[in-house]
This record gives sequence, C-alpha cells and structure tokens, in this order.
Amino acid sequence: MSNRLFQGIIHQMRDAIDRTVGVIDETGTIISCSELGRIGESQSANLTDVFASGNTVYLDGITYLTFGSHLRHEYAVFVEGDDELASNYVKVLAVSLSSIKQFYDEKYDRSNFVKNVILDNILPGDIYLKARELRFNNDASRVVLLIRITGHEDASVFDVVQNLFPDKNKDFVINVNETDIALVKEVKPNIEPKDLEKLAHSISDALSTEFYSQSLVGIGTTVTGIKDLARSFKEAQVALEVGKVFDTEKTIISYDNLGIARLIYQLPNTLCEMFLNEVFKKGSIENLDQETFFTIQKFFENNLNVSETSRKLFVHRNTLVYRLEKIKKLTGLDLREFDDAIVFKVALMVKKYLDASPTKY
Repeated sequence: MSNRLFQGIIHQMRDAIDRTVGVIDETGTIISCSELGRIGESQSANLTDVFASGNTVYLDGITYLTFGSHLRHEYAVFVEGDDELASNYVKVLAVSLSSIKQFYDEKYDRSNFVKNVILDNILPGDIYLKARELRFNNDASRVVLLIRITGHEDASVFDVVQNLFPDKNKDFVINVNETDIALVKEVKPNIEPKDLEKLAHSISDALSTEFYSQSLVGIGTTVTGIKDLARSFKEAQVALEVGKVFDTEKTIISYDNLGIARLIYQLPNTLCEMFLNEVFKKGSIENLDQETFFTIQKFFENNLNVSETSRKLFVHRNTLVYRLEKIKKLTGLDLREFDDAIVFKVALMVKKYLDASPTKY
C-alpha cells in the first residue's frame, strides 16, 4: 500500500528535484525511488542513528529524515547530497509523504472501523474511543443499505457501488461476503423513506445496466450515532430475509414497511404451528384450491368489499358469495367479518413463513 503511494509522490518530485530521492523502511530497504532500478536494494550505511534520532541525519553523502505515525517513525526519506538544499528537500518530502500516509491510513482505518461496528466485531466501550481517534463524526445520521447480488457475482460489482458514492469521508461501501455489499450512507436527519427507496432503486438500476444482473436491496432504519449502525445493518438483513418470504416480487425492501411480516418472522416455528392448528381445522387449508386462494387474495386487496371484488374478478356477486360460504364451511372463518378476515390473513402469512423456512440472523 505505502510503497505505491510513496512512489507516486517520488515520481512527481523527480523532475523538480534534480537528485536521487527515495524512501526506505526500518530494515534499510529502498521501497520507493526516483531511480526505479534501485527499488528493493538495501542501503549499505548503518541506519540505526537515522531512526533513533527523528531529526535530519547525514550519512555517506546522503541526507535522511524519518516520518510515519505519531507513535513510531516507520520510514525515512533520503535525498542525494549532504548540503543545505538536500536538508530542505528531505523536510518537504517528509511532510508530503507523512500527510499522504496519514490520509490513506485514516480512510482505510475508518472503513475497517465501520465494518467492525456493523458486524459487532468491536466492544461497545471501544467504539467511541476509536471514533474519536479517527475523528469520526458521531452526530451524523446514517442508514445501512444491504445490496444482495442475485444473478452475477463479480468483484467489479463492489467497484461500481463504490464509484456511485465517491465521498469516502461520509459514505462507506463494505464487502460483507461474496453476494452482499453494505452501504453505510450519511443522510439528512429528516430524510423521507421514499427518498431512501429512490436511492436503492438507483443502485439497483446501475448494477442492472452495468452487469444485466438483478439485485435486492434491504433498507435499515436511519440512526444517529455510531453504535446504532449495527442495528440498522441487522434491520437491512431482516428486510431481505422477510422480503424473500412475503414480498418475492419486490427488489427494494424497507424494514419500516415490513408490517406484520416482521412480527411473524420473529416468532418461533413451534408457536407458528400451534397457531395454525388452532385456526384451521385439520386439513381444511389443504382443501382450498388455487382459484379459491386467488379469490381470497382479491377479496383482501379490495378491503373485504364483495361488490368491488366481484367486479374485479368478472364474476357475479352471488358467485363470490358462494365461494366465501364455501371457505367458511371448510375453515370455520367468515371472511366478510373483519375479525375472521384478520385471523385468516395472518394465518396465511404464518403458513407461508413456515413453508419457506427462512434462515434467521
């Protein structure tokens, strides 16, 4: 990492400084140099004094100056010559190289820090200490979007998502596993759910255009503070899992819009089975054919309105009433009664949940 960063600076300085310049590590090995052929060589001089002093050191006609983190200087820049000009050159280079290293390390450490937070890999007591050390804004509002690639697994998918959010100080794109990418997005405190869904659609459309691949996006709730990012991430996971069971046609699923499905997902299977056995007579649900289930679905979609449902189904009102009576006879539930309709609706969702057997996080 550092070698490439340093070499970029050295390469740019090569024409401005008409001397051999470079960077060595603690072992004395040249890791960057204006003379590319020297990279990998070991400096012959005894460099103990160079890393021990922390000041400008002159050895064998070469000027050295260390730099690195505030705790330890891991590198030293060198310039050919031991005159005042060489001394000025190493000071300028040390400042430049130290700044670029600090910038990169902060960015890299922040991404790692955010990843550890959302995956619960850091102790709660250490979160704020690390955040303060990295100058991480704890007061900002953020939301986690979990992007799941369903039809195309390619490392470049991560790059596409990252390019959509170039502000590395505010937005963090994190590889969770081979199919899931988490986006930790800084947002306005009062952002509307529909705006988050638009953002999710833009990501999905970009991936579809780039890879002709379908993706699912789960949206957690907006949180303030770093500690709650883990909750938003888990909510995005739950949104994808619940959507996989109850909203199979949706590609954007928001945790806030899961409704009663979220409650059912959190129930143990044994409790769900007990509920179904109490609601439906033995074998009654199995005796309902696809036409009947379609009728029930339309009846619910039209708010239990018999006339409106019959019109949408293109059947006579009496035909629909006959079907509803048949359902009542089989299950003991009259869907024209609000309480029975609620019980039936929940029971169907519970059955769907049990049939799917989703993996819980």
